[in-house]
Amino acid sequence: MTQQAKASPDWRAAEIRFAAYLDGIVSVLGHASRAASARAYCTGLLLPGERKSVEPMAARIEPARVRAKHQSLHHMVAKAAWDDATVLAAARAAVLPVIERHGPITAWIVDDTSFPKKGRHSVGVARQYCGQLGKQDNCQVAVSLSVANEHASLPIAYRLYLPPVWAEDAGRRAKAGIPDEIGFATKTAIALAQMRQALADHVPIGIVLADPAYGNETAFRTGVRELGLRYAVGVQSSTTVWPPGTAPVPPRPEAPRRRGRPQTRLQHAPDQPPISLKDLALALPKRAWRTVTWREGSQGALSSRFAARRVRPAHRDTLRSEPWPEEWLLIEWPEGEAEPTKYWLSNLPPTTPLKRLVHTAKGRWVIERDYQDLKQEIGLGHYEGRNWRGFHHHASLCVAAYGFLVAERCLFPPQHRFARERITTPALPHGFEVRGAAPPT
Repeated sequence: MTQQAKASPDWRAAEIRFAAYLDGIVSVLGHASRAASARAYCTGLLLPGERKSVEPMAARIEPARVRAKHQSLHHMVAKAAWDDATVLAAARAAVLPVIERHGPITAWIVDDTSFPKKGRHSVGVARQYCGQLGKQDNCQVAVSLSVANEHASLPIAYRLYLPPVWAEDAGRRAKAGIPDEIGFATKTAIALAQMRQALADHVPIGIVLADPAYGNETAFRTGVRELGLRYAVGVQSSTTVWPPGTAPVPPRPEAPRRRGRPQTRLQHAPDQPPISLKDLALALPKRAWRTVTWREGSQGALSSRFAARRVRPAHRDTLRSEPWPEEWLLIEWPEGEAEPTKYWLSNLPPTTPLKRLVHTAKGRWVIERDYQDLKQEIGLGHYEGRNWRGFHHHASLCVAAYGFLVAERCLFPPQHRFARERITTPALPHGFEVRGAAPPT
């Protein structure tokens, strides 16, 4: 950091804002002795540096007292008994009003992120799909809920997915300090619990957005609807629906049957079964497709071809006595592609215009930016501890630190809000090496 930057009024004002912001964060930690360590930890996460694990941060913050600083930071994040949910709530309380100056919250974004791991001892590590690598591999996966409008977004809930091999292994649970009340839960169940808590906390409501990993599960869409929320979620092309003008055959209790009880469930007519989303899309006439622009990208306006139809899902409806509610099917078929590429189901009102459907469904992109910054700038995936408490404490402090960046970006006009200043990385002490690093050549 240059002396000129240190002396500038803008930098001094930012330091004052950062100190005031941290006052609110550390006030919920429940013990005054943790305040200094929490301040230092958040500062270390925001300082430039290739690695944001505890030891390198301690070396940057207090190069003359690396060992002592390392111990205090490690105790605070890995051992101290404070509630990470309260830290996330404090960050939300500080940042949401700043975000809402640019407009109301419009979206709740459900997503998960993964962290590749080499060993098998870090809590939650298992061979599972790793989005960062794009394949099955050894990794941890965490589910998050973010709130967003067109100007900014912020994660407000974050929880590790615990695979059955961990949830059902008493020895591993005890070693990793997994709380007794934490059992196995699917990612969709974790996301629904996060939304229920957000409603209980009176978080401003938005339309729920999710990719097909969540949207393709009928129970997830049903759970969101039962919470009284709107959604626009991705689904797979193989999902079956009843196209406009068709429906399952209603039960006929009075119909004579040779044996058994009267009909109480829906039936599929042999000559008119439900069809897949892909088949429905390919059968649409050319006039059904319209070009829609939804936002400005880094290289110009983003646009594609879309079509929308009112449909009814057909998932296991022969086990039901009433059809699933009618909802929107949105389909994207970019020019030049051999077939449609993306599908969404949405319970937005029947009068919703196509442009509004597209704009809503495409709003999920901001979560990719959040995770990119959280991982590359803040060090979300750099925690080297193995226990449950440390994993979540590190993540909540990362979100708190990121929340300050979000609030600062909201001070700038939209065209400048993602710009990053050039800041010199603080030098590490002479001869300092991170434990486990390869020896110098």
